[in-house]
Amino acid sequence: MTLREPAYAKVNLSLDVVGRRADGYHLLSMVCQTVSLCDTLTFVRKPGAPLSVRVEQAPEIPSGPENLVYRAAERFFAAAGEDDRGVEITIEKHIPAQAGLGGGSADAAAALRGLCRLYGKRLSKETLDSIALAVGADVPFCLCGGTALAEGIGERLTPLKALPRCLFVVVKPPFGVSTKEAYQKIDAAPAAAQPHTPGVLRALQSGSLPALGAQLGNRFSEALSLPQVEALCRRLREAGALGACMTGSGSAVFGLFSPDNAERARAAAEVFSAKGCRAFVCTPVERLSF
Repeated sequence: MTLREPAYAKVNLSLDVVGRRADGYHLLSMVCQTVSLCDTLTFVRKPGAPLSVRVEQAPEIPSGPENLVYRAAERFFAAAGEDDRGVEITIEKHIPAQAGLGGGSADAAAALRGLCRLYGKRLSKETLDSIALAVGADVPFCLCGGTALAEGIGERLTPLKALPRCLFVVVKPPFGVSTKEAYQKIDAAPAAAQPHTPGVLRALQSGSLPALGAQLGNRFSEALSLPQVEALCRRLREAGALGACMTGSGSAVFGLFSPDNAERARAAAEVFSAKGCRAFVCTPVERLSF
């Protein structure tokens, strides 16, 4: 039996760092949005064989036990009481790494969804959320996605009103950002002047794309102060984006476009691609069910 499952990327419409736990984990308040840029996981049952995970088109990403998909699968089998772990999982990568787009977390979440379908298991939401959080802080959001407020270390999720019709132009420059180094910069930076999440929540409630574009913001972008990222955001706004922002700890940025500006969005993506960036035109993806 063969099964395929999309692993959708996410962008952060807002990201605030609001504190730090005693164990060192940072506390966040952010609005996350699933977008149509995705990897694809293919599952092939091979009864009696060992679990196998391999990655295509991204040699820099480890296969095997070091991959988050492998870790998610092992925890799935343990929770489901499944002894036959004979499945080969192939990850076709399209989401750039070290971009703040949640590619590894999206793959792990897709692995959990796909394995539930492949094995016909209906694990409880609490069990799946527990597995997801054990694999990574972004994995619980990626399980169901959509538009959500994420708090705590990212595991406390509140579904939000879906975005109006719109487009995202996601641009990944040739360099990446280390999440560990990004948090070190956050710790050394002065306190933020004001949070971004409350304004994004108000804009979402209003249903106004221009209002949303005006409220996009990311604490990492401010703390890292990367001229290249700032230049990409400026060029997206010049190309017609209602707003532009870095996602996650970077280095990818995105511009929010009205659906009436689809041609300008596609043209902007082509220009960025021609200049050595990876660029994608995406649409928002609503909450997943499985």
